[in-house]
Amino acid sequence: MTQDFSLQLNRRWFVAHTRPNAEAKAAANLVRQGFGVYVPRYLKRRRHARKIETVAAPLFPRYVFVAVDLAAQRWRSIYSTVGVARLVCNGDDPAAVPDAVVGALQSREDARGFIKLDARPGFRPGETVRVLDGAFSSCLGLFEGMAERERIAILLDLLGRKVRVVLDADLVAAA
Repeated sequence: MTQDFSLQLNRRWFVAHTRPNAEAKAAANLVRQGFGVYVPRYLKRRRHARKIETVAAPLFPRYVFVAVDLAAQRWRSIYSTVGVARLVCNGDDPAAVPDAVVGALQSREDARGFIKLDARPGFRPGETVRVLDGAFSSCLGLFEGMAERERIAILLDLLGRKVRVVLDADLVAAA
């Protein structure tokens, strides 16, 4: 959900902390009040009931960017907006986010408006990793490298020897 506010020079970006799972509700209510809103989203792979599906998820859960002109708008109404828990402040004043941060996020969006994330895990060969789910849940192994699309190869110590196992990248975390 993005709006273009380049014509309104006095607007700055701020961050609103939302209620749990209420980013869309907060964004809709803020837009209704005349504020600009940006909720960066990405496509997330989710495992549920032995199925893997791709769903849209907020890049920053429980946070939305709000474009506000502090001099012209009644920005304190953000505190009572349905879905918003609070505005992120520095003391009593809202903490502004540099326009370059929001611009950089928007520049990484694809044609459908989703942020493109790097698919490569941040592991180096030989680094210890932990399997999060599945048949090898909670096993420790050594990161070997990338296999095919979004899958990684790790070496597990099974039955006294190293066994190469290929898993989804989201099933492995640093140990």
